This record gives sequence, C-alpha cells and structure tokens, in this order.
Amino acid sequence: QVQLVESGGGLVQAGGSLRLSCAASGSIHNINTMGWYRQAPGKQREMVTTITTGNIENTNYADSVKGRFTISRDNAKNTVYLQMNSLKPEDTAVYFCYARYSSFPGPRNSWGQGIQVTVSS
Repeated sequence: QVQLVESGGGLVQAGGSLRLSCAASGSIHNINTMGWYRQAPGKQREMVTTITTGNIENTNYADSVKGRFTISRDNAKNTVYLQMNSLKPEDTAVYFCYARYSSFPGPRNSWGQGIQVTVSS
C-alpha cells in the first residue's frame, strides 16, 4: 500500500502563491503516477494535475490551472510538489494528493487526507 501526507495549504490573497507538498511512503516503488485533485464545496472532485514517476516525466494539467500551477517531483524524497501562482478565489478547495500504483490483481489508487486552500478576493 501507499500512504500520502499533504502539507502547505492555508489562506492567501488573490494573486498570491502557495506550494503544496505530498510525501509518499509504503510501496513507493510501485507508484507510476502521482498528482493533485481538488474539491470545492458543493462540487465534484476534479483533477488538477498529474505527473508520471518513470524515467520519462509526463505531466497533465486541467485547463483552469495551465500556466499558473506547476507540478514537480523529488524522487529522492518521495515527494511531489504543487506550486500554485496567480491564485484566484475559484481555486479555493480541499486539495487531495493522489497516487496510482501497481498491485495485485490490478492497479490501485491512494489518496491523502486533503488540505484546505483558501483564496480571498
């Protein structure tokens, strides 16, 4: 199994920046994708960004965050980061770290506990 712990959320004014961190533990060598999802009040959870963990690094971003958010990874620390710039009030949500990893009989997903990001106008 894979365990995920997020940190770095908080309150920021519109136009500001925050960096989220997600530290993975457990069966980390089986992880093939990590990323961030978010869920605003009354809305469904949505993908923000993902990154593959192999030698070739592929990233994917939601249109709403392209050009403002950047995902990165530090394999030595088993940590994924989300740098969020030019934050908007509509970015307010609980952000969840995500990992997809190989398992038997098939791949599984793991989620962090979630961390609040609030952007004031």
